[in-house]
Amino acid sequence: MNVAKSRVVSISYTLTDDNNQIVDSTSDSESFDYLHGFGNIIPGLEEALEGKNQGDCFSVTIPAALAYGERDERMVLDVPLDRFQGTDSVKKGMQFHAETAQGFQLVTVTQVADQTVTIDGNHPLAGLDLTFDVTVNAIREANAEELAHGHVHSHGHSHNGCGGCEPGSGSEDCGNCCGHC
Repeated sequence: MNVAKSRVVSISYTLTDDNNQIVDSTSDSESFDYLHGFGNIIPGLEEALEGKNQGDCFSVTIPAALAYGERDERMVLDVPLDRFQGTDSVKKGMQFHAETAQGFQLVTVTQVADQTVTIDGNHPLAGLDLTFDVTVNAIREANAEELAHGHVHSHGHSHNGCGGCEPGSGSEDCGNCCGHC
């Protein structure tokens, strides 16, 4: 069986950035499971996996445009500090979910001044070409519930580095129908 739309694919991977720094990886004892063809992972990786077979190992570099997109400096904004209600102190590196016209979006604090906070709405990996060293561990047909929900219901669904939940968000609820990642 090969990787194709509506199949659950289990992979192990190491993700590195342009500087060959490890950004994310599965451990020796875990895999990342996703539903192929449903946009559960970044487009470039999903395209690279298409047609692969169980046991295949490969390395692929995904350009930024097919990973988390190019950086958009219009997504870097200065906002008044008083907009951060319910937080005792706002510090550089903190991440928040902000309500935007496109729905909730993860933003990262990049600078804090007296009364102003600079936030960046770009994905933390935006603008980076990413290299994945991937092993295809298993492939199976998705069940009816997984197809109806558009994602996998299994242990491997909790890992977030391949384009599921936002890395570092600290959120257990990514807005999917199960209420968890």
